[in-house]
Amino acid sequence: MTDDMNLMEMVERYVRGEMDPQEMSYFESLRRADPAIDQLVVEHSMFLRQLNDFGDRKAFKTVLGETHEKLLANGEIRTEQPKVRVLQKYKRVLAMAASIAGLTALAISGLVSYFTPKSSPVEIAQLKKELNAVKISQKQTQNEINTFKNTSPRPATPGKFGGTGFLIDGKGYLVTSAHVVAKADSVYIVNSKGDYFKAKTIHVNDNTDIAVLKITDSRFEPVQKLPYGIRKAKADLGEQIFTLGYPRTEIVYNEGYLSAKTGFNGDTVTYQIAISANPGNSGGPIFNQSGEVIGVLSGKQLTAEGVVFSSQSKNIFKALDSIRHDTTTFTIKMPTHSSVKGIDRVQQIKRIEDCIFNVMSY
Repeated sequence: MTDDMNLMEMVERYVRGEMDPQEMSYFESLRRADPAIDQLVVEHSMFLRQLNDFGDRKAFKTVLGETHEKLLANGEIRTEQPKVRVLQKYKRVLAMAASIAGLTALAISGLVSYFTPKSSPVEIAQLKKELNAVKISQKQTQNEINTFKNTSPRPATPGKFGGTGFLIDGKGYLVTSAHVVAKADSVYIVNSKGDYFKAKTIHVNDNTDIAVLKITDSRFEPVQKLPYGIRKAKADLGEQIFTLGYPRTEIVYNEGYLSAKTGFNGDTVTYQIAISANPGNSGGPIFNQSGEVIGVLSGKQLTAEGVVFSSQSKNIFKALDSIRHDTTTFTIKMPTHSSVKGIDRVQQIKRIEDCIFNVMSY
């Protein structure tokens, strides 16, 4: 802070022309080399100019006021209050404007008073110190604003392909279908509130149609505990199931049952499920009645109406096993216990939906 005070003193002496030629030459070399010092000189010059202008206007108004009072006292002029009619709808605006003008005038008057000759050097130095602190705070705030603006802006166009994803670890790891993010240059995810976050693909398995994503956006707030568990054992035939996904811009609920323990042509890594599914549902979690994930919705069989397949949840565990060697994914801890077991479906959905995301591939 002492260095800041010395710098401010040098700036003021330079602006007021109080430096000798050698000092001025040295300071100008500093000014050319450091844009921050140059900006400080410009700002301080403008500040002093504004104070001088305000002081001149204040002195002029004082002279006018004294002359006006003298003429009134001598009876040379008369003052009549003009009849002003203010429309009702503008009264509030005028009152606000008057308040702002009054506060501004008080603030500037305070600054002028501070800079009058009666102020001691200590007081002036303190004011400079406070002004410098305000400038530093403003720069820090602007930097934070710029950082926020540059962090995962909302995409300007719809994604080339959309799907659904869900958290498997509250630190920002998600699972979706591999075909949702296939050949994507960039991936964004959107929560139920419409907030966008940047994500990256860290694993893809086309055979099981499983992809693992990681949210890379610093604005994402980790979830302390996921409400659902991920089941490693196989589900039972006829088991009641439900899913949450994004076939549209808002989250959609569907329910059905497990219609076959294998998928297309007896594929043992998938299930056949009886449930309504549309483009955008791919990658969504398939829950049993206890709120356990038993699968990941994969897609429809185009040759048969209403036939939908789901990658089995055991494939999520296999995906993590294949990337355990990576130190960034070594700490992934998937939930195996469901805290929504035994509660009604509406309450289950309310606790789960914040962990389900719309996945947008570009």
